[in-house]
Amino acid sequence: MLLLYIKTIIGIGVRCDHLPSGLDLAVFDWAVNSGTGRAAKNLQAMIGTVSDGGIGPNTLKTLNEYIEHHGLESVIEEYKKVRQDFYESLSTFDTFGKGWTRRNNETSEIAMEMI
Repeated sequence: MLLLYIKTIIGIGVRCDHLPSGLDLAVFDWAVNSGTGRAAKNLQAMIGTVSDGGIGPNTLKTLNEYIEHHGLESVIEEYKKVRQDFYESLSTFDTFGKGWTRRNNETSEIAMEMI
C-alpha cells in the first residue's frame, strides 16, 4: 500500500521524476507531509504560473526558466521559505511547529547536498 501511495505521488501528483535533483526531494517531502495539491500549487505560485495543482508541461517549462534565472539553490531555499510560512500560518503550529520546522530544515539541507 505504501509503495502504491509513493508511486501515485511521483507519477501523478508532483512528477518528481521531472524535477531537478534536490528540488525533487523538497517537493516530494512536502507532498508526503501535506498532500500533492498543496506541494504543487505552492511551487506553481512561487514560480508565477497557474496554480492548478498539476505539474505538467507548462509548469515544467516555467520552472526551468525560473531556475535558469534564479539558480537551483535559490529556488530550493525559496521553496523552503514558502513551506515554512505555510506551517507558521496554521493554528496548530504551536503544537507541531517544532517538528515541522525540523523536517523542513533537514529536507532542505539534504536537497542542497543533492545538487
